[in-house]
Amino acid sequence: MADAYDRLQPAHMDFIASQKMFFVATSPLSGDGRINLSPKGYDSLVVIDPHTIAWIDLGGSGIETLAHLKENGRITLMWCAFEGRANILRAYGRGAAHGLDEPRFAELKPLFPGHDRARSIVTVRVERVADSCGWGVPFYDFKSERDQLRRWVDDKPYDEWRARRYASNAQSIDGLQGLVAPDAQSPTPETSDKATTS
Repeated sequence: MADAYDRLQPAHMDFIASQKMFFVATSPLSGDGRINLSPKGYDSLVVIDPHTIAWIDLGGSGIETLAHLKENGRITLMWCAFEGRANILRAYGRGAAHGLDEPRFAELKPLFPGHDRARSIVTVRVERVADSCGWGVPFYDFKSERDQLRRWVDDKPYDEWRARRYASNAQSIDGLQGLVAPDAQSPTPETSDKATTS
C-alpha cells in the first residue's frame, strides 16, 4: 500500500539525492498518441523545494518529454532503490520545459554546474508524492556513469550542436511541436494562403 503526500518530505529528498538514476513518464492527450518513458542519469536533477523539482535535459534522439509538456504539462517522475532498503518513490505534477535559448533556461542553468550544453531544463510543480514497498525491484551495484552522451554533446562546435538540436528535435513521433528556434518565423495568414494556392 502506497503512502501519499501533497509535497516532498525530507526523507523523500534524501532518497532522491542518493539515487543514480530516475525515470520520467509523459503522454500526449490523444488516445492514439504514444506514451513516453525515459531513464535519466548523471547528476542532472535538483530538488528546489518540497513542491519543485528541476532537471537538465542534455539531449537524446527524441523530443517526447518536451513536446508532451508543451501540449498538456502532465508528468510523473519515479525513483527506485537498487540498494539498501526497498523503496519506490513517484512524484506526480505539472511540468514545463525551458528551451536552451529561453530566459528561464539561463536563470536555472547555474543549478547544474558541470553541464555546459543542454537542450532544455525541465521544472516540475509537484502535486502528489507516493512511496511504496519496492519489493520487486532487484539489487544492482552502481559501477559508473557512461560517458558517451557527454562526449557526443561536447563533440561539435557550439553553433553546429545548437543547429542540430533544433533540426533533429523539431517534433515528437506523434507530430507534436518540439524545440522551436527563436529565429524561426511562424507563417502569417497571407503566406499560408500563398503556400496553399501555389
